[in-house]
Amino acid sequence: MELSKDISGCGIAGFINTDGTLTSGIDIADSINLMKERGNGLGAGFAAYGIYPDFKEYYALHIMYDNEQSRKNTEAYLDRKLHIEQHGGMPTRIINKKRPIFFVYFVEPREQSTKAESEEFQSREADEFIVKLTMHINEKIDGAYVVSSGKNMGVFKGVGYPEEIANLFRIDEYKAYMWTAHNRFPTNTPGWWGGAHPFSLLDWSVVHNGEISSYGANKRYLEMYRYKCTQKTDTEVIAYLLDLIIRKHKFPLEKIGDIFSAPLWSEINKMQKKDKEFHTALRMVYGSALLNGPFSILVGFKGGIFGLNDRIKLRPLVAAKKGSTVYMASEESAIRYIVKDLDEVWMPDAGKPVIAKLTEEAYKNVY
Repeated sequence: MELSKDISGCGIAGFINTDGTLTSGIDIADSINLMKERGNGLGAGFAAYGIYPDFKEYYALHIMYDNEQSRKNTEAYLDRKLHIEQHGGMPTRIINKKRPIFFVYFVEPREQSTKAESEEFQSREADEFIVKLTMHINEKIDGAYVVSSGKNMGVFKGVGYPEEIANLFRIDEYKAYMWTAHNRFPTNTPGWWGGAHPFSLLDWSVVHNGEISSYGANKRYLEMYRYKCTQKTDTEVIAYLLDLIIRKHKFPLEKIGDIFSAPLWSEINKMQKKDKEFHTALRMVYGSALLNGPFSILVGFKGGIFGLNDRIKLRPLVAAKKGSTVYMASEESAIRYIVKDLDEVWMPDAGKPVIAKLTEEAYKNVY
């Protein structure tokens, strides 16, 4: 029997321990595995925050290679550009399928150590350096792809069902204060190792259910700022838009829904003067960053997580709390499977982000 194409597929799940407690990857793997029917074995992945406490001052580059030559070419480039504190093959288990080579590098830009400016300036410059380095590798070095590039975090992804990817990367052996996960059902883009979710840049990581029909406009807008979209998947633009708008333009995270899930013009015209002026200005400045199409997304960032639906909620998203932990997923069952007696469960409003962050004390302990 031929299976029909399910365009509402893909499953997302995530949680954050706001008190900074480190949790193994077993729970997030169980949560996303419960939604196996939302994928088809062509992509799955995990993002974990707080997993490299011994190297938290360094950028952790997770890099995927098609072959040994691409690894040699990339490492020659890295040696010229970075101080590499430590590197090696990522811990993996044997699986019965062909797969790329995965390495992790703990690095810092060489330029950072020679600047005399303030620590804040050095940090901004280092972030920009890592972004440019990531874009160069992904575009210019054949067979190499930077999977993630943040500090004290990492992305693990590939072609397979969630349980296969969790087993490959030994997710159960990592401990993190925050996890996100994805089970992919590719629709308009190919299922390949680099095209699995999460998509990541610096500390941003994105898992997404739906379709970004504005991909072309978003891509052209990002290219004006020298971001290179090379991974053949619409979700990639979300990670880069976050980096541009929040890190570079200093736009408040709490207001990102007003850009990604902007109200309709008919709604804006009915607003009070102050709100009308605000949303009109946003549409004029960031109209090309609007995400059209059905979507629900979970975004991990340094110290927190947020979930967001499209403006008419065409894809599911459920949120819940238990003690100091906040959960979000495509299905309530995926949350209840790993935690009993929830304190609160709700459906986030369309276009309104749900944001959870580490406490101030926990943030200081982690970072």
